[in-house]
Amino acid sequence: MKSQLFAMLALAAAVSGAHAQTDVFLCVDGTGKKEYKNTGETKGCKKIDLPSLTMVPAAPVPKKAVVQTAAVKTTSASTPSDFPKVDSDTQKARDSDRKQILMDEVKTEEQKLANLKKEFNNGEPERRGDERNYAKYQERVGLLKDDIGRTEKNIEALKRELANIK
Repeated sequence: MKSQLFAMLALAAAVSGAHAQTDVFLCVDGTGKKEYKNTGETKGCKKIDLPSLTMVPAAPVPKKAVVQTAAVKTTSASTPSDFPKVDSDTQKARDSDRKQILMDEVKTEEQKLANLKKEFNNGEPERRGDERNYAKYQERVGLLKDDIGRTEKNIEALKRELANIK
């Protein structure tokens, strides 16, 4: 896969380098539209001089690095032997703590949702004294609606996360 990608990149570099060495013509038609071409056969074309392109090849990769990269890829699928292991009781305690934290978060989000819905009052919240301008009132109503939607999505995500705990 890497060798194919490298070959394609090398081919693209060679082709683009060869193409960049050809002559470039600036052609202007009767309406004044400019167009760049690689042939100057049409009327109104003038050859332009462009600075030459310098391509610097990438530094070669040492063979050791390639071998190490391959070794990392093959070992990343399995757990290394020196990787710390957790006994099942400790993992159960961690899962229990995680579940309790998620349940607390769901409870907090549900309370927040109840407060937002109460303030929203079915789309007609009470106007505050600082909202003499109706546009400010409408902006607050829109923000409340967005907050309600976001909080509902948070609750759904937390409940999905709870369902994934073993």
